[in-house]
This record gives sequence, C-alpha cells and structure tokens, in this order.
Amino acid sequence: MNDTSHHDERIAKMTFASVYPHYLAKVEKKGRTKEELHQVIEWLTGYDEKKLQELIDEKVTFETFFQNVSINPNAFLITGVICGYRVEEIENKLTQQVRYLDKLVDELAKGRKMEKILRLA
Repeated sequence: MNDTSHHDERIAKMTFASVYPHYLAKVEKKGRTKEELHQVIEWLTGYDEKKLQELIDEKVTFETFFQNVSINPNAFLITGVICGYRVEEIENKLTQQVRYLDKLVDELAKGRKMEKILRLA
C-alpha cells in the first residue's frame, strides 16, 4: 500500500457528524431505514442511539468517535474493498475502523440481509 499517512490523518480529523448524513441518505435512498443504520453502527461500536446523538451533537472527530469503543469481536470478518482499499489489509487501526463502518453502510445500502451484515450467518 502507498504511504497513506496523509490519508489516515485526514480521516482522523473528519467529524462523524459531517459524514453521518451521507450514510443516512445512502441507505434511505436504497429503501433501508435510520433504525437499520443505527443497528449496524451499534453492532460495530456498541454506541446506542442516545450516545450516537450525543457524539453527533458534539461534532466529534472520527479519532474521538472510535477512541473509547469496544469494536465488535467479529469485525475482523468484514472484508472486501472500500474506497479502493482492502479493509482487512489496512494497517492504521483508526482508518480500518472507519472503513469497517463504511463497508457496513455499503452492505446495508446494497440490500444485504441484516444477519449477513452483522456477521451472524
């Protein structure tokens, strides 16, 4: 992989609140719901709807957003390419976690069954 330190830094400084509306629009455009999006985010991060709203209101960066999470132990099962990167090969932990979230949102928007997205089946 190329030197991605600038890319990693840019992702770390982005606010979750600036990206969340795009996640929501993407899934709703494909007939999925805000509740399903929140279910996917909670599966990955452990954040419930109340905590998620607090983080959005506080305009936290992705760095802060992922700082105190307990990433789902099955997150390593999230594989594939997102934004030109193979998620399982991303070396920067924070960038990988953000790309995990991107990948889950993509799968939701593509109509994948929830049990598959949540790596239950």
